[in-house]
Amino acid sequence: MRPVGRDVGPRTLAQVIAASGPGRPAAYVAGLPTPERCLVMGVVNVTPDSFSDGGRWFEPADAVTQGLRLAAQGADLVDVGGESTRPGAQRPPVEEELRRVLPVVHELVAAGAIVSIDTMRAEVATRALELGAAMVNDVSGGRADPAMLGVVADAGVPVVLMHWRGHSDHMQQRTTYDDVVRDVRDELRPQLDRALDAGVAPDRIALDPGLGFAKTGDHNWTLLKRLNEIVDLGYPVLVAASRKAFLGRLLTDPATGHDRPPDGRDAASAVLSMVIALSGAWCVRVHEVPGSIDAVRVAARWGAEGAE
Repeated sequence: MRPVGRDVGPRTLAQVIAASGPGRPAAYVAGLPTPERCLVMGVVNVTPDSFSDGGRWFEPADAVTQGLRLAAQGADLVDVGGESTRPGAQRPPVEEELRRVLPVVHELVAAGAIVSIDTMRAEVATRALELGAAMVNDVSGGRADPAMLGVVADAGVPVVLMHWRGHSDHMQQRTTYDDVVRDVRDELRPQLDRALDAGVAPDRIALDPGLGFAKTGDHNWTLLKRLNEIVDLGYPVLVAASRKAFLGRLLTDPATGHDRPPDGRDAASAVLSMVIALSGAWCVRVHEVPGSIDAVRVAARWGAEGAE
């Protein structure tokens, strides 16, 4: 993995890391907000089959309303996606993904939101960037579409590279690890090298350990406990734990034996946002913003010099 030494805003990355501490991000991403706390990304799923909301924001007008609500609640970024990546999901045609996300990106950008486009397709990324999206969040880490990293490099925008072993329809068949944290680190390195070789600036790359993607619940908990080992790779880290199934299993109703449904997992998700922030992550990706905004602010205060 190549070293990072480019400027990130008013300070170099080395200076940011030296000044970081518990509750503060270990690094910033050039071109995006740089508060002295972990960022909060709000999720807008423009899909009929996402695990967390079951198509609640599938209509473009509803998705725009939700995105504006998240931004008004304090989301630093609004992540717009038109492809469900829940285990077992089938991919929509590219034309359908474009139809879902482009009107939403256009309206949110026009309203002043900082928009991330959540896509594995270079064509979707290109069209969204043309409309003013500020970042590409690629859950395949640039592996699903060989043209993606070139698009990102040419546009000069930030990208999130997630640990990925395959598409949703078969990823849960690839959950064998010797040591999940070490293996995720080792598998992220070639993804980083491909991005750098494509010309993506080091200060515009963030990493995501990919909770739930070719991972069991136990793998997710191990990655969260040892998140500092992912942060130690030297790049900003985004973590998407919000409402995921491993939280539902933890919160199983003892009377019925049923897992807690997704919309009942927000309090636990906010607690995890604080834990993640205290581990030095750069950003949390969440469905419910106010609780996580409070959580990362508490984490930043907890780690501030002179905190009492």
